[in-house]
Amino acid sequence: MSEDKKGWLARLRQGLARTSTALSDNIAGVLTKRKLDERTLDELEEVLIKADLGVAMAARMRSALAKGRFDRGLDPEEVRDILAEEIAGVTEPVAQDFPLAPDARPHVFLMVGVNGTGKTTTAAKMAHLFRRNGLRVMLAAADTFRAAAIDQLKVWGARVGAEVVAKQVGADPAGVAFEALERAQAEGVDVLLIDTAGRLQNKSDLMAELAKIVRVLKKLDQSAPHGVILVLDATTGQNALKQVEIFKEIAGVTGIVVTKLDGTARGGILVAIAERYKLPIHAIGIGEGLDDLKRFDARDFARAVAGVRRENEAAA
Repeated sequence: MSEDKKGWLARLRQGLARTSTALSDNIAGVLTKRKLDERTLDELEEVLIKADLGVAMAARMRSALAKGRFDRGLDPEEVRDILAEEIAGVTEPVAQDFPLAPDARPHVFLMVGVNGTGKTTTAAKMAHLFRRNGLRVMLAAADTFRAAAIDQLKVWGARVGAEVVAKQVGADPAGVAFEALERAQAEGVDVLLIDTAGRLQNKSDLMAELAKIVRVLKKLDQSAPHGVILVLDATTGQNALKQVEIFKEIAGVTGIVVTKLDGTARGGILVAIAERYKLPIHAIGIGEGLDDLKRFDARDFARAVAGVRRENEAAA
């Protein structure tokens, strides 16, 4: 395993420590000096639901634990191993890299999500990932409602070496998107990332704004946008599920990035999202640095959430 991979795994475990510690402590508390019976299974199921893993995952774990284990003791470590396998089973099918259409130049990503999820920063981190792979990247500041979003994207663009198309506060977001795609096509850019507003106070206004952006993009490229990336903040817990529902409806989400997994006890929400919506999860973020966004690895995530130690993973 490379040093970079080892470093990321260590940071992932550290970031998810609150989630895994809370789970481990609660599991151990239920199992202390008790046999596995219906009451114990009820309590374990409740622990998993409270950890934001979702009702479906809790029921699956209950079923997996009950098989052939009734009326005997159950070690918390054994529960963690089973939990890691169940989480991996749910999340592996949705763990997918950012797709790049071979015939699209530029490949256009529309970044969506409520304000405060780290959407603008995530756009910059994605730009950094693509730049590291040798691609030419452009950023578009189509969240013209907030001056901070425009300024922030300009700063990030300079840091990652990506041109930023921006206008003044209050400018037409669709106009920014159109100009960015026009320039990206003319300059032979490989990837265009369009940051958008995330105001949910008036859902119909946001829907109309995003629809207009899509309409003007299609005037230049009928297949654009090629991806709609929803950025979710893990610390919001169950509220993240509602955000997926809303943005699926108004923006046609094609994939998800989950941010702020570091320091939250709600990291299990990613499992509930994968279980319910089956949308591709492309990457996760565990910090503010440019290299703190990585491709989502379901098995690494599952072990980190369940608190499975590396020495027990040799067979995995």
